[in-house]
Amino acid sequence: MIRKQDRRLRVGVLGCGPIAQFAHLESCVKASNADLYAICDAAPDLLARMGATYEPEKMYGDYDEMLADSELEAVIVATSDAYHVPMSIKALEAGKHVLCEKPIGVSVEEGEKLAKAVKRSGKVLQVGHMKRFDPALEAARDFVRDDMGEILALKAWYCDSTHRYTNTDAVQPLPITSKLARKPGGNPKADLRQYFMLAHGSHLVDTARFLAGEITAVRARLNERFGAYCWFVETEFANGALGHLDLTVAVRMDWHEGFQLYGKNGSVIAKTFNPWYFRASEVDIFHEKDATSRKPLGADGHFFRRQLEGLADTVLDGKPMRGADVEDGLASIRAMVAIARSVETGERIELASVTGAV
Repeated sequence: MIRKQDRRLRVGVLGCGPIAQFAHLESCVKASNADLYAICDAAPDLLARMGATYEPEKMYGDYDEMLADSELEAVIVATSDAYHVPMSIKALEAGKHVLCEKPIGVSVEEGEKLAKAVKRSGKVLQVGHMKRFDPALEAARDFVRDDMGEILALKAWYCDSTHRYTNTDAVQPLPITSKLARKPGGNPKADLRQYFMLAHGSHLVDTARFLAGEITAVRARLNERFGAYCWFVETEFANGALGHLDLTVAVRMDWHEGFQLYGKNGSVIAKTFNPWYFRASEVDIFHEKDATSRKPLGADGHFFRRQLEGLADTVLDGKPMRGADVEDGLASIRAMVAIARSVETGERIELASVTGAV
């Protein structure tokens, strides 16, 4: 049952493609403190279909017209990666808060430009790293922050599966598409190294930062065989912990994601599921002081709705942001660029020194 609060954030969704259909439109409808006020898409047939399905108050075929609507308070940027930064900046300059899909950009310079725009605007921008709203991972983060003490090491892995579309096609509705959809120039999948790092590596890097803190340097290797890509990344954290990140696309097995985290006063082991199952991670939190484990259920696994509610909490009530802010998004870009440069050079790369694109 959907329970709506009296005061709700009026949200407009830019882009009515698959990610909006699978995640954001429903999240606006289900959120307790937000409403789907408007939708915008350049394809009139897609706009009409989504309008009939989700019944927003307003529908726009032009983004500038939607931004000029004084009743609109926030925008979800649910477009291709190439549009994330320019569309977010437009929204900020129009006085709107923003929830932008990850990654926020494909280069360090793009991320820095967006960070400056956020500061100028005084508005809230949250990056769509929805795994931060996995309730079991939140419980793990709380243990790390409050009880674990010094962190020794983190091992984390994100391994997409050759069977992922067989799995997801069985549980997702068929996405509605349009021949009139606006697409960026070029094929974003032409460079699979870049595409896989942006699409999947951004999740792995942000989860590592969410749990173990700031990443300062990496040393990475990449193995490409039989159409599969495997990055092994040695990671240095600002707090002195060591890390090992494994990004593999695609493993010949089921979706394989999780981490092991070792600290002074305990450890955490986690298994994370394909996000389209809307199932919280299985987390085992071990407390050294009494040699017991705790396994939070995390029954509410709708990470996309939860991240929108988190944004609305910050905007409406001034609560601290629980999600990733623009600096987190920029740090993710820096980490991915550093990984790419390390693969190319074989050298250890400090994140503070990197420039350019992934």
